[in-house]
Amino acid sequence: MKIISKISFLALSTLLLVSCSSLSGPSGDQWTKLFDRSTNLNQWTQVGSANWRIQHGSLQADFLNSKDASFLVHKTKYKNFEIYSEFWADAQTNSGIFIRCANPEKITAVDCYEVNIWDTRPDPVYGTGAIVDVAKVSAPYPKAGGKWNVLEVSAKGNQLIVKLNGEVTVNTTDNRLKDGYLALQYGSGIIKFRKVLITKLSD
Repeated sequence: MKIISKISFLALSTLLLVSCSSLSGPSGDQWTKLFDRSTNLNQWTQVGSANWRIQHGSLQADFLNSKDASFLVHKTKYKNFEIYSEFWADAQTNSGIFIRCANPEKITAVDCYEVNIWDTRPDPVYGTGAIVDVAKVSAPYPKAGGKWNVLEVSAKGNQLIVKLNGEVTVNTTDNRLKDGYLALQYGSGIIKFRKVLITKLSD
């Protein structure tokens, strides 16, 4: 019984270590921290009226007093890259990560690629895990509400890949946008980002 107990304890310990490390994120000098719990927002420009702020170690927004979405736009332009992010959303949250935005003052699904976070989107094929009007998700539709999630986005040349919690939701090609700015969206509900990392990919 003691041997079995030790084996069970070791198995449980291994499982816990794997579970804890699943949201640890990538590491290495090639990754740049756009936001990582304690940093400020000096490299971001706000567009719109949501109350973006750093609170309890997370970048958070939960209030909008207009009908238009609000964004935090990073000041650096990127071409080929991978993004690793950890976010929390409630069931009604409308948010997302916009990439390759042509104009940092005009953030739309036309001028950017919109990687969506929106479980209750009326047309669910462009809901959470999709790229709006570019690449659909399939049923059963991905859900992110009420928990911490990992969203990974890769853009290299015309290939766009999105992963939600390790599962590929989008793998497509599109030639419309070559490079641009990235932005975090607030539309409704509550959104929290506790980590946003990026690494440049070779052309």
